[in-house]
Amino acid sequence: MSYLPHLFKDKKLLGVIGLQPAFELKSRNKAYLRLCRSIMGQQLSMKVATVIYKRFLELYGGREPAAKQIANTPFDQLRGIGLSNAKANYLHNVARFALAEGMDNHILEKMDNEEAIAYLTQIKGVGRWTVEMLLMFTLGREDVFASGDGAIQGAMIRLYKLDTSDKKMCMEKMVKISQKWKPFRTYACMHLWQWKDSIPVK
Repeated sequence: MSYLPHLFKDKKLLGVIGLQPAFELKSRNKAYLRLCRSIMGQQLSMKVATVIYKRFLELYGGREPAAKQIANTPFDQLRGIGLSNAKANYLHNVARFALAEGMDNHILEKMDNEEAIAYLTQIKGVGRWTVEMLLMFTLGREDVFASGDGAIQGAMIRLYKLDTSDKKMCMEKMVKISQKWKPFRTYACMHLWQWKDSIPVK
């Protein structure tokens, strides 16, 4: 992959990537639905999140719903699949924003990362991390650093042996390290995620 020679310049990251296959990013449609799925899965295990999303699709005959269908779904039906009051409201917020303001790929692709984050975090229930995941895995953006992701933080602290006594300074150090990965920070994050999942817990 074209990103590998650049990331290999970071010798510590080279040790991580050398054990893994290369990744490829793809652009996907229906950003509103990807946001809804992220919201549904927040603070849940992957297994539980998958079950909730399957129940969600069953509300629409097993098919991916349009934004208008989600907006018109009664609140109690969303609660009935296992969503909290807040998450049910957030799904409505996303769908209504998509209908009123637009969330098609051709709209989001005109924005840089920070513009897209500012645009979508206007929606109550959608935070920066959620949009960063959308940029990576729906829009296929190659240069996103998920600085607020706990797994990325944990991986970098372990890999680069960072001092965590001062959280602000530790975060600044992470951001500084990530600058070396530009313009392929998304791939670096993907490798760190996989590495974090593969190392044994002590």
